[in-house]
Amino acid sequence: MELGILGLGKMGLGIATRLIKSGYTILGYDKNPDRCHMARDKGIWCSEDLPSLAASLSAPRIVWLMLPAGQNTDEAIVALSELLNRGDIIIDGGNSRYRDTLSRAEKLQAAGISLLDVGVSGGVHGEDTGYCLMVGGDKTVFEHVEPLFRDLACSGGYAYLGPAGAGHFAKMVHNAIEYVFLQGLGEGFELLQNSDYEYDLASVANLWNNGSVIRSWLLELTAKVFQDSNDLGRVRGWIADSGEARWAVEDALKRDVPLPATAISLMMRLRSRQEDSFSAKLIAKLREAFGGHEVKIK
Repeated sequence: MELGILGLGKMGLGIATRLIKSGYTILGYDKNPDRCHMARDKGIWCSEDLPSLAASLSAPRIVWLMLPAGQNTDEAIVALSELLNRGDIIIDGGNSRYRDTLSRAEKLQAAGISLLDVGVSGGVHGEDTGYCLMVGGDKTVFEHVEPLFRDLACSGGYAYLGPAGAGHFAKMVHNAIEYVFLQGLGEGFELLQNSDYEYDLASVANLWNNGSVIRSWLLELTAKVFQDSNDLGRVRGWIADSGEARWAVEDALKRDVPLPATAISLMMRLRSRQEDSFSAKLIAKLREAFGGHEVKIK
């Protein structure tokens, strides 16, 4: 199978490399020339621009997008809609908001172009171990390109989940759950670190990963982190968010579905980016005002 990949960052390049190992012909494009150089080193033909990529693919053309959600993906899909023909297929493997996917799928359908939305999990390790793929869109189109998903995924690691948006909605929920898992691990190991006992945190993580109910790949990674640096002394506690937990909370509010753990995990990520919380300063002064409590001054 021949495939075009638009976006050759860590995930896009990993997907391309895994498929090349399975015998695919991969044609890529990225605005960043350095990424194109890396792609060529791995046997990926990298075009000079998007029109060249589209022109180089054989019909019916399949283009996989691995781009940041929002404007970047929007612009790429609009551009591709003018370059592709009826019967061609776009696969959006980025973390797009499912509502955006619904709108894009409708517009592309009017032009005779199919859109599959694919939630991709597995991180940078997916290149070697296989990805977990959550696929939404037209089922007939899915069945046409199913060998592609089979070759990308780990054993049992792909599924058709429903019509347009189903893949990205599932990935949104997946990432919301991930936020909660990570918050739980962070808080638990912080309590161990501040206990009266001199725990070897890597040993605890390894222990819990043998037979305990919280054993997981994230716990394996926790052990590795502590083996590399037990105190994390030089690491800033600044945590980014991909946006998907925000969307999950917003969607939950519209559906009257309580997501308290997800909401708190999201709020803690926002808190992590404050060097010194304004709200905490105000609370400290209020406690001084009503109770005479000490205020610590820098």
